[in-house]
Amino acid sequence: MSHSFALPLPGEPAPVRLMNTIWADRHGVYDALVDVGDLRSWLTALGPAADPAVPGRLVTADLTAYRTLRDALRRLAALLTEDTRSAAATDLDVEQAVADVNHAVTAGSNWPQLSLRRGHLEQHAAGTASPAMRSLSAIATEAIQLFTGEDPLQLKACQAPSCVLYFVKNHPRREWCSTACGNRARVARHYQRHH
Repeated sequence: MSHSFALPLPGEPAPVRLMNTIWADRHGVYDALVDVGDLRSWLTALGPAADPAVPGRLVTADLTAYRTLRDALRRLAALLTEDTRSAAATDLDVEQAVADVNHAVTAGSNWPQLSLRRGHLEQHAAGTASPAMRSLSAIATEAIQLFTGEDPLQLKACQAPSCVLYFVKNHPRREWCSTACGNRARVARHYQRHH
């Protein structure tokens, strides 16, 4: 059964948004990619970062590929951020996570093509990969750049109580994924000091 969900932290890069399909509230940890309908909703919410043709035809293999990439990215993000939260701990070893990301990059083999429409030159993608796999490949490619770029340490694990999200620290004073998490962290610190 497909779940309607709000995309956590919509301003984050696509790989971080994929990692954040594992989310939590005070009642537990949840997976926002349970079925193909959830993947369709997530890709639609992803908007311009996804291939516009993606939300069309999706199959169970697409869901499996996105979940595999998501788990690999979360494992590598946990390594980079020294994240020890229980939701970050997976059975996936780092070498397998790297292999899964590399596999996702190659799943979307395509190349740019030029076409002439109504007297104007346009670029479009061509290749044997489905739109879902092209988007998966683009997300994996962006993740590699995020993890190995000029400042991969900008990727952070939110340390607020019961949060399992990741974010890119885009301001020197940013310490939590959202103001709500910052408020929860301050309240928890205040409670610990006074009790």
